[in-house]
Amino acid sequence: MKAHFPLLICLHLLLWLPFVVQESQSKGREYLLPILEELDDAVEHKKQYHTQKEEKIQALKHQLMYMSGEIEQYECYGKLFEEYLHYQADSAVYYLNRQSELLPLEEYENGEEEVLIDQAAVMGVMGMYADALHVLEKIQPDKLNPEMRAKYYRACRSCYGWLADYTIEQRVKQKYLEKTDQYRDSILLVDIPITADIARAERAALNGRAEEAVAILEKYLPAGTDDMETLSYLNYTMYEAYLAKGDVEKQIEYLARTALWDMKRVVREYASLHKLARLLYEQGDIDRAYNYLNCSMEDAVDCHARLRSLEVTEVYPIIDRAYKEKEAHERAVVTGLLIGISVVSLLLIAAVFYLYSWMKKLTAMRHNLSEANLQLQAVNQNLEQTGKIKEVYIARYLDRCVGYLDKLEQYRRSLEKLAMASQIEALFAAIRSDQFLRDERKAFYRDFDHSFLDLFPHFIEDFNNLLVEDGRIVVKPGELLNTELRIFALIRLGVTDTNSIAHFLGYSITTVYNYRSKYRNKALGNRDKFEQEVMKI
Repeated sequence: MKAHFPLLICLHLLLWLPFVVQESQSKGREYLLPILEELDDAVEHKKQYHTQKEEKIQALKHQLMYMSGEIEQYECYGKLFEEYLHYQADSAVYYLNRQSELLPLEEYENGEEEVLIDQAAVMGVMGMYADALHVLEKIQPDKLNPEMRAKYYRACRSCYGWLADYTIEQRVKQKYLEKTDQYRDSILLVDIPITADIARAERAALNGRAEEAVAILEKYLPAGTDDMETLSYLNYTMYEAYLAKGDVEKQIEYLARTALWDMKRVVREYASLHKLARLLYEQGDIDRAYNYLNCSMEDAVDCHARLRSLEVTEVYPIIDRAYKEKEAHERAVVTGLLIGISVVSLLLIAAVFYLYSWMKKLTAMRHNLSEANLQLQAVNQNLEQTGKIKEVYIARYLDRCVGYLDKLEQYRRSLEKLAMASQIEALFAAIRSDQFLRDERKAFYRDFDHSFLDLFPHFIEDFNNLLVEDGRIVVKPGELLNTELRIFALIRLGVTDTNSIAHFLGYSITTVYNYRSKYRNKALGNRDKFEQEVMKI
């Protein structure tokens, strides 16, 4: 059972490893977990938010069926347009067209201009930026009332901002950024304070004055307004401020808050969630990043938001590949764990049977031990008697030994006389034969070869690497070392004296010297240092 204990510990560590890794990845972002978990829940229940949105839209359509006045219809079409603008762009276009059919109306002095601004807004959502600018160019801002003029400037700023995001060529991009900044300045002159402050903070962040932007926005957060759209813009601008500061954790926090408000106000055209996905991917939170990115892609497609679709498409392959690699790694880990659990289970089952058999053996051993104890008691009694007998007979035993030695000496002398009288030439031939010595010498060399190769298993290969190609030694089948190799094996062991080597191997000094000279001349490198290289093997 003790033999399986390390295996059980390893299995326990493998089971807990994914949780330890996940905890280490989230360490340092603990304060962000509540907002991220709240966003996770909002993404998970997105369909419920959409259902509520659809119910609200259906209620407006139902009201529209019973409206007969043009003003009521105009206002209802406007509400439907606002509901659909960032939710489903093609439907927004439909209701905007229906609204424009009712113009002109005396009650709306800037009705035509409002419809044109809304047309530009929905075109921007759909990626038709050139058309949107063409529409906006038809409007004369000096003829608009203050509220409509602020809406016009916001539309122009958004349109040029989209063009800047969409454009790759730097010179053109810079031109659009300058136009965006101009209309941002116009917003500061005519818009309401909170919207103007958002524009002011945005400009400060883009110009590198992050602290100024944060100071402007902090007075409105976290509860400076009840309007969810404004809260979304506030948090997104705060993200841009911390982007300028390079504070990644704050970027994650305010992008998450922006995305949460986007989910709650049920829009599908947004930039927050896919940017948050990229940041989380860079921080190692691949699961959340993949989930958020899928949500962004789905919403952008359903809304027909071209720019958002392109933005998501840029990062989607990277996160998708990382997510699939992570899934493959997790499947491999699970497979390994299952195999490990199966092996451990089999070992435990075998251990149970093994212990059961040993329990039976132990029971039998205990029974035998009990019987042996009884026998031992009897033997001890006999030993007590035997001890007394030894004292009596030991002196007689010594005398008998001395007598036997004398008899053996007499027997040896008689054998010698008999052998000499009987002319036993075969006996003397056997005594004079050196076959016994040759066999013992071969056995000795064989034991030497085994012992040496146990110590230096690659000696033959390394020795041959010191020689030229045609001078390398090939051992015959059945041999471990031949004579030449034994000479250099002794040198490797530190026996360098030729006399000692010749005595050890039973060869003449000249023979050993010739072997050493022969292979020194076949050395691949410096011949004078050949034997020193052998000793380094």
